[in-house]
Amino acid sequence: MSVLEQFRLDGKVAVVTGASSGLGVAFAEGLADAGADVVVCARRVDRLAKTKERVEQLGRRCIAVACDVAVPEHCTRVAEEAMGELGRVDVLVNNAGIGTAVPATRETPEEFRRVIDINLNGSYWMAQACGRVMQPGSSVVNIGSVLGLTTADLPQAAYAASKAAIIGLTRDLAQQWTGRKGIRVNALAPGFFPSEMTDEYPENYLEQQKGRIPAGRVGRAEELAAALIFLASDAASYVTGVVLPVDGGLLTT
Repeated sequence: MSVLEQFRLDGKVAVVTGASSGLGVAFAEGLADAGADVVVCARRVDRLAKTKERVEQLGRRCIAVACDVAVPEHCTRVAEEAMGELGRVDVLVNNAGIGTAVPATRETPEEFRRVIDINLNGSYWMAQACGRVMQPGSSVVNIGSVLGLTTADLPQAAYAASKAAIIGLTRDLAQQWTGRKGIRVNALAPGFFPSEMTDEYPENYLEQQKGRIPAGRVGRAEELAAALIFLASDAASYVTGVVLPVDGGLLTT
């Protein structure tokens, strides 16, 4: 197999959570472009139809499943439908996530718990469900954030805590599963990428943050999707338990 062929995902099935918008759509398209059939899931089922259509336009099979990753039974259903409709699960992309920007003295228990429940617990329930059916050679890619490693000049205690926890979850699952089950587990740590979440940031916030980024700009969705394909594919067959920043150098400053 040539070096370039190792990046292909032909014959594989990938599950992408939070695939109704933004980076989740880019991930689904990137996986399909690399040859994978895709299971897209999210709470907003109406928007999943557009993602499904975009995957199918790339010549790949796609099923859409309603799922709130904070509900373990929903995650189990996604894995069952993937197996029932497409016969296998080779790649899981734990992308579903939410954020808040509430000062720590004003954030309610409900607000904090909801972020943790989706970003951290949901990633674990989905990894657990897919890990039960994945075969050796499979790959889990958790979507963390540089905010699990640094700050962003915004009050994001819940989000930052959840993304820091994703790092620990990634390392532990890699230790448990790589040798025993042949399942690699890694994480991406995106820097600043335009998304629904950043749309809620204060006006000009991303523009102001460019001064912290050696690359001098925010990232493009396709750049993050390319890093995902690397971790998901056989090109990263000897890579597990790592957190890969895709941040334009933000963490070097």
